[in-house]
Amino acid sequence: MATHILSLQSPASHVGNVLLDSLPQPLNVSLHYGEGYPLPNVALKGEATQSSTLSFATASKAIDGRRNSFYSNGFCSHTAEDETNPWWRVDLQRSFTITAVKVTNRGDCCAERLDGAEIRIGNSLENNGNNNPRCASISHIKAGKTYTYRCDGGSMEGRFVNVFLPGQKKTVTLCEVEVYAAPAGRALSDWI
Repeated sequence: MATHILSLQSPASHVGNVLLDSLPQPLNVSLHYGEGYPLPNVALKGEATQSSTLSFATASKAIDGRRNSFYSNGFCSHTAEDETNPWWRVDLQRSFTITAVKVTNRGDCCAERLDGAEIRIGNSLENNGNNNPRCASISHIKAGKTYTYRCDGGSMEGRFVNVFLPGQKKTVTLCEVEVYAAPAGRALSDWI
């Protein structure tokens, strides 16, 4: 009995057929990438900005593909301390149908700083994108941990993904933000 395996060369390809001679018909197999997510992390190709920057902790540090949660290692973004309504935003360069947003919190201290933050998704830059519809609220992420947020209602369409923290004397520190999405206007079933 012989086994035939189809090898895919392109990371953009995500479905192939594996033929097993003992089966009466081909077996369809989905090949997933990105830790079990069938959709790509589109934040990696985005451009990030934030309401202010503390020292070397630019907004782009949160979309560098590293979940290193120790601020002193230089892989986290950080707004100025004690700011009113601080925010962080990634511009995905075009609109996507977003199914999940993963946020990695700072691990060396201050995990409670993100408590009450809102993930907002949309196509508007009104109020720096903070007026876009809310995808989810962050109640708490333990220090150094990554949490997955799925938008209320399943998915949302938008070009801009914000982490907005309403209130006074607030600070936003993000060690990684991942946005899993398919191009807007395409059926999600085409991608998964």
